[in-house]
Amino acid sequence: MRLLETSYCDVRGFQSARELLSSLSDGLPECMIVDLQMPNMTGLELQHHLARTGIKIPTIVITAHDEPGSRERCLAAGAAAYLLKPIRKAALLSAIDKAMETST
Repeated sequence: MRLLETSYCDVRGFQSARELLSSLSDGLPECMIVDLQMPNMTGLELQHHLARTGIKIPTIVITAHDEPGSRERCLAAGAAAYLLKPIRKAALLSAIDKAMETST
């Protein structure tokens, strides 16, 4: 989060996908970064939930546990990018820029 804050991004962190979902009534984020391996609701499950409810938020999926087919499933579900940890600063900032461009 510190990298994004120093890059002049307005950043909000959430402990879970459920916490993020409950915050959406306050407005949609311009972009979100989710971990594929979140507890209770994975990043991919969150993408599917948002799609079912008609909510479109440019999403970057990150993971330290790349499994066969994960990248393809996340991208097919609408992820703007799929990044492996450890994430290079330039790669993350580039993915955010790309996600923001495709959302406008």
